[in-house]
Amino acid sequence: MTAGPPEEFPIKQGSLLIRGAQTERGPVDVCISREGFIIAAGPDAGRTFRGEADSIIEGKGRVLLPGLVNTHTHAAMTLLRGYADDMPLQQWLSEKIWPLESHLTGDDVYWGTRLACLEMIKTGTTAFHDMYFFMEDAARAVEAAGIRAVLTYGFIDLFSEERREQEIRATERFVRHIKALENPQIKASVGPHAVYTVSQEGLRWLAEYSREEGIGIHIHLSETEQEVGDAVKAWGMRPPGILDRCGILTPRTVAAHCCWLDQAECTLLGERGVSVAYNPASNMKLAVNRAMPYHWLREAGVNVSLGTDGCSSNNNLDMFEEMKTGALLQKFYWNSPTLLPATEMLAMATSGGARALGIGSGTITPGTPADLILLDRHAPCNTPMHQIPSNAVYSCNGSAVTTVICQGRVLMLDRHIPGEEEVISRASAVAADLVKRGGTA
Repeated sequence: MTAGPPEEFPIKQGSLLIRGAQTERGPVDVCISREGFIIAAGPDAGRTFRGEADSIIEGKGRVLLPGLVNTHTHAAMTLLRGYADDMPLQQWLSEKIWPLESHLTGDDVYWGTRLACLEMIKTGTTAFHDMYFFMEDAARAVEAAGIRAVLTYGFIDLFSEERREQEIRATERFVRHIKALENPQIKASVGPHAVYTVSQEGLRWLAEYSREEGIGIHIHLSETEQEVGDAVKAWGMRPPGILDRCGILTPRTVAAHCCWLDQAECTLLGERGVSVAYNPASNMKLAVNRAMPYHWLREAGVNVSLGTDGCSSNNNLDMFEEMKTGALLQKFYWNSPTLLPATEMLAMATSGGARALGIGSGTITPGTPADLILLDRHAPCNTPMHQIPSNAVYSCNGSAVTTVICQGRVLMLDRHIPGEEEVISRASAVAADLVKRGGTA
């Protein structure tokens, strides 16, 4: 069941002027067309546009940033938030997560994804990259929320020819479905889960299919030391080599985690144009025992973006928290206080993510989609504000976000999202029912 139409904001959803918001360059006006693109951005950009705008948002006392881009999620796992914590990885998966996921329904995924979209909007994320099951239902949730997403059906054949054929058909159906929506804010990608769950025949098919369809690839890569060791034992190659042999490493590929890459593998990813999704909170919570080698990836020219992973291993979707965690983890693990400075981390969470997903946003530039957020400049966590990037990365959290705009449409205004109470209520009920149906002691 889908939610009913939300009540209207006290502003028109049309052309928009954001007036006098603070940026690193000083106060700016941003003019947004009815089609949702930035027309102009600058100190005096609104002077001629003011009379034409359907609505005006006052930016005084607000900081303007591009919307944050979360490049690796399992959105519907909001339903599993706090269900199974503080456990070893394999025990956590085999005894808690996989058994419960086997009871998921499309309705579960719809409301879990609605909750994820709500949380992301509340905390300043305007686009995300998702991999899960019942993804047609996830797409319904994304449409209802108004957010931007690249959605991925998680392909897992477990080295079975029969299951591989089933997964191929499921992937084809899903991609056809997303394309048929003709929603410019929703794109499809293919999702080989990992080298330890997908056969090389499956990997090769996915590589070719993604090329034919002109869509991206979303995969977990070298998350744990065991993944690397098992690959060497089984196939005599480390995971990146296997993926390269199968055609998976392309400029359309987003590889999540990448904690256990060596320097040569970072160079390979750079040569292939792969983007990486860094997931520091999840990596720390699941104790993968190594931080993603950002310095090697940067030297190799790899586009590095930022993701939260799912709520069962994070346990929230707040990208501001993720930025701080990610910057500090790099400094601590690699023993370098200058590694991953605030400006680079903020770019990772905005323009880097947009580049990884090929969505054209991530900057405040005329001609780009108007995916923008406003922060309360006078919130305690933003006071004083000597440098916007430093505050955004090290001081701020999602509660400072006041307004969220995606493709020119206002999704949150002054911390209010239409229909949020119903989403929270329904998602809570669905989560309780899921655990009742399939939970383990």
